[in-house]
Amino acid sequence: MTPVQYRRILLKISGEMLAGNQSYGINADVLTTLAEEIREVVHLDVEVALVIGGGNIFRGMAATDSGMERASADYMGMLATMLNALALQNVLEKTGISTRVLSAIEMRELVESYIRRRAIRHLEKKRVVIFAAGTGNPYFTTDTAAALRAMEIKADVILKGTKVNGIYDADPVGNPSATMYEKLSFLSVLNKSLKVMDATAITLCMDNSLPLIVFNLTEPGNLKRVVLGEKMGTLVTHDAALN
Repeated sequence: MTPVQYRRILLKISGEMLAGNQSYGINADVLTTLAEEIREVVHLDVEVALVIGGGNIFRGMAATDSGMERASADYMGMLATMLNALALQNVLEKTGISTRVLSAIEMRELVESYIRRRAIRHLEKKRVVIFAAGTGNPYFTTDTAAALRAMEIKADVILKGTKVNGIYDADPVGNPSATMYEKLSFLSVLNKSLKVMDATAITLCMDNSLPLIVFNLTEPGNLKRVVLGEKMGTLVTHDAALN
């Protein structure tokens, strides 16, 4: 069996990534490609959990800026993550990968309710587990949900899939001269106010020494390369000596 660096991972995907080149909605081609990437990793005997955002369907913060009450906007965002989770589950199972969606908000007719021991048992049975509806609470992002779930299931690492190669000192899309970091400490991410994950998520990872790798998920094969231990993207760890 091929040696891997991480045996249990939590993959965080933004809702915007599922939209592909569309301004909103779910791009079927992106879903299919993502399912194939996950299937390759599952076949390496890696246990995979996912947290997906809902920004391709509804952004709670944007609605709040327009005058909507924050808690209501956040609950609507949680429902958007459910749509994405069900769509990905459907595509994954078409590739032959057994999948379970666990929701922080009870929806018995659609998915299982989140129970930590149940989630771990599904992973042990080599089922891909998709965590939906964030933490189930308003005022918390799906980044924080990813950090929380990763710690609860004792994941080896959080992998944050993005459209760029890692963490930069400036927006690489608007600034071609932006420099990418290969390694960072959690404290540096907070001090530099780098837009990686929200401060609550970063603090949770720091307090529990849970490493984070930010990498380009749009490049075919990158998820497998990260799991196999190839150096790519930006590694964020507890090591305060890192810049």
